[in-house]
Amino acid sequence: MVDWKNPPRLFIPGPVKVNEDVLQQLARPTLGHRGKEYAQLHSSTVEMLKKILFTTQNVFLSTSSASGIWEASIRNCVDFNETVLCSCCGAFSDKWADVVRSCGRKADEIKVEWGKPVTPEMIDEKLSTGKYAAVTLMYNETSTGLMNPLYETSEMMKEKYPDVLVFVDAVSAMIGLPLHFDKLGWDVAFASVQKAFAIPPGLAVAAVSNRAMEKSKKVPQRGYYFDFQAFAKSAEKNQTPTTPAIPHIMALNYQCEKLIAEGMENVWKRHKKMGDFARSWAREKFALFCEDKYASDTLTTVKNTRGIVVADVISAVQKKHNTAFGNGYGDLKEKTFRVAHMGDITLEEVKELLGWIDEEIG
Repeated sequence: MVDWKNPPRLFIPGPVKVNEDVLQQLARPTLGHRGKEYAQLHSSTVEMLKKILFTTQNVFLSTSSASGIWEASIRNCVDFNETVLCSCCGAFSDKWADVVRSCGRKADEIKVEWGKPVTPEMIDEKLSTGKYAAVTLMYNETSTGLMNPLYETSEMMKEKYPDVLVFVDAVSAMIGLPLHFDKLGWDVAFASVQKAFAIPPGLAVAAVSNRAMEKSKKVPQRGYYFDFQAFAKSAEKNQTPTTPAIPHIMALNYQCEKLIAEGMENVWKRHKKMGDFARSWAREKFALFCEDKYASDTLTTVKNTRGIVVADVISAVQKKHNTAFGNGYGDLKEKTFRVAHMGDITLEEVKELLGWIDEEIG
């Protein structure tokens, strides 16, 4: 049984550790979601998110995991006679391609070996056929700790394929990595709050371009729960179409205030310092799973070159220090392990955790 008075600190790739001051926000008295008090909370939160994401366009709050926005992007912005190009570089980007098909749309895949990036040249080669209405991109592949070169890809697409819609899974990237939504020309970008926002799971944030909103008006059978037009109509009243996770939005508002006060450039630098330290440790003690230039600043996937029993080390660290980190994902279990360094996790805490792993591996 979990000791709820002393829960484990989470350095898994999500949900990550949530600080007590954030948890207190979820304990505030609730509001009526159609009242003026909620409208004020919603408006304030969305306006701060626009500053954080560098956009003047639409930001929606969805009471769901980010997986819901996988579906939303496809059902709202891709017609049944159109084809989506899906860039697949790990477990979660692969799943998004599956979602495209489950929504009755056609999908072609660029598939690379796990731990390898999807490059602008690969995207360019496929899009040059003129076959695709949209492309799905993974900013940060959580299963492998890989950060794709999306700034370079986005520049190429703006120049050569301005009519192709760009959907970006930024689940373990948003907040921790640079994200200039308008400048990049993206159409949908989204994340769950249990990653670098450092809030318990249950809410997703989505930036949606005006272009995507116009496209969605023409797409039939968008569904009910994730209809962008319904989100936009409710947003005019600073509301959501269905009952929102109000406690989570209170916590999100609180976190946004802190992020703006810190400044996003400083937030990104803070994450990079943690990433640099984790990568240096991984290179010294094991090896990085990804090529260094594509390794993420929000989580590090370590290649188990020493053949340790990862599950045993995880168990020992949790038993002795009440702290958890992650085994490899899927086929990478025991072949790798993952350490998150995002959100409210600090560099000192990362150093402490890696020191404890050192003690166990000798």
